Amino acid sequence: MKFPSLIVPLVVFFGLVVPLDAKPPNIVWIVAENVKLDFECYGAKNVRTPNVDSLAAEGIRYTHVFSTSPVCAPSRSCFMTGMYQTTTDMHNMRSHREDDYRLPPGVRPITQRLQDAGYATANIVNIGDKVVGTGKLDLNFVNEGELYNTQSWEELVQQEPFFAMINTPEVEYDIYDRKTYMHDRVKWVGEEWHPKVATPENVTPPPYYPDHPLVREEWARYLNSVSGIDVRVGWIIERLKKDEVWDDTVVIFFGDNGRLEARGIHWCYDSGLHVPLIVRWPKNYPAPPQITPGAVSDEVVSLMDLTATTLHIAGIEKPPLMQSRNLLGDQADSPRRYAFSARDRIDETVMRIRSVRGKRYHYLRNDFPERSFLSLNRYKEKCFPVKPLMRELMAAGKLTGPPADLMQPRLPKEQLFDTEADPHEIENLAESDDPEIQKVLAEMRAALDVWIVETGDRGQTLEPAEIVAPFEKEMHDWFGTPEWYGKR
Repeated sequence: MKFPSLIVPLVVFFGLVVPLDAKPPNIVWIVAENVKLDFECYGAKNVRTPNVDSLAAEGIRYTHVFSTSPVCAPSRSCFMTGMYQTTTDMHNMRSHREDDYRLPPGVRPITQRLQDAGYATANIVNIGDKVVGTGKLDLNFVNEGELYNTQSWEELVQQEPFFAMINTPEVEYDIYDRKTYMHDRVKWVGEEWHPKVATPENVTPPPYYPDHPLVREEWARYLNSVSGIDVRVGWIIERLKKDEVWDDTVVIFFGDNGRLEARGIHWCYDSGLHVPLIVRWPKNYPAPPQITPGAVSDEVVSLMDLTATTLHIAGIEKPPLMQSRNLLGDQADSPRRYAFSARDRIDETVMRIRSVRGKRYHYLRNDFPERSFLSLNRYKEKCFPVKPLMRELMAAGKLTGPPADLMQPRLPKEQLFDTEADPHEIENLAESDDPEIQKVLAEMRAALDVWIVETGDRGQTLEPAEIVAPFEKEMHDWFGTPEWYGKR
């Protein structure tokens, strides 16, 4: 950031006095698709993530961040607007793609707010000869006009201040690369150059899966794809430095929803909602008081808080009705007690699950308990070989313990987990006689009831059958339908 040498009007920026005409920092979102906290700086094993770790070393790492949905389109629709997807009617997966839906009055995409404030914006795929992103949008609104000014990195960096969104391809598209279903975005994605830190022999999959060679192979694949994400993060950092904008750029690294595993993505357990969030601060700008090199925060954060926080970094006042909360600065919003999340229809699979996550306890309400892990989702059956494996093992009487519990035909109506004592969320405490547990359960039930009313949760009304039917056909055409489904 270059300041004029003459006397100029001054303004307070993050507590320090700076020239009034100083430009705000550049902002880069690096979005890691479908990951949990599986990076070395979060304590993960069998991965190699020096570049992500370096971002944490220069900024703040949040440990209790939860997406508002366990799947991409509703989650992205939320953090791109700062409003719960359940409030804005964007809660069902890939909805409103072919109708005249418009965002509610006063709700706007964050990129358009940034553009109004003078930011150039881009959704980046290539930086020079490096493929760093997918260009993915996957939003449940399509009628709001152009969201980005350009797709060119070279054009973007000439227009400071700039905002770039970069969606790393590794985790999801690697599973497509391994299956018969191929996506046009995976042609340049492969595993051959990933660091091979994880192997089927050295990994420990979660205990709700059977100890089986295929499970270990898939778990190692996932962890190696995380190491592959880190390689691309390194390319981005290298180019920011080469273009001499590194010292003027806030880099925000986060996951769009939880981990790509059979009981992760699509489900409101921590494995489907708990995501990384790192904010790296540049040296040419005064840092907010929350950020010192290597800082760690365990406050409860909703991923939607990314929206208001980004606007604050850009010097833009948060709209009065925005549900997102700003995390930074002297006037940061008050911390959350709970992060709320929701799962509704995903593809052809209709469910309604609501989640309340505190610092320690996690409460889930399953409105359709008869729709369990066994429910058909053709994408899951095709691209997650663990799921058909577990069906086979269950039928043969070879599953016991948590894997067998996962394969039951019904879910409990309510689930409560102590995530400190039970990080894999195996033991349901909802029926415990412990008075302290019952007190926690009552408080979280009440918090959810209030949230549903206060936020106008649109998921209380299901979509008509005629809206769901085309998704059944589309999923069948893409992935096929398992033979067992027709024999029920």
